[in-house]
Amino acid sequence: MAEQTTRKTRPFEGKIPEEVREHAKAAHKEMHASFEALFPPEFMEHHRKARKEMLLACRSMIDAAINRMEEHEKKAKPA
Repeated sequence: MAEQTTRKTRPFEGKIPEEVREHAKAAHKEMHASFEALFPPEFMEHHRKARKEMLLACRSMIDAAINRMEEHEKKAKPA
């Protein structure tokens, strides 16, 4: 189980040099800080909420696709 967690949290370990990963993390952190300095807090809150809604919409689309597949499988099975 611990191996799955490690793989999930570090998917590029061993494939991308650690130095590159650290620079990418630092760049992401600095970019996020610059957005927060550039935009007012209300914008950032709206952005977070909008992102969450988009993710929920994606989840709904995936759930609907899974339901259609399951219905198709039920109809395809011989009685």
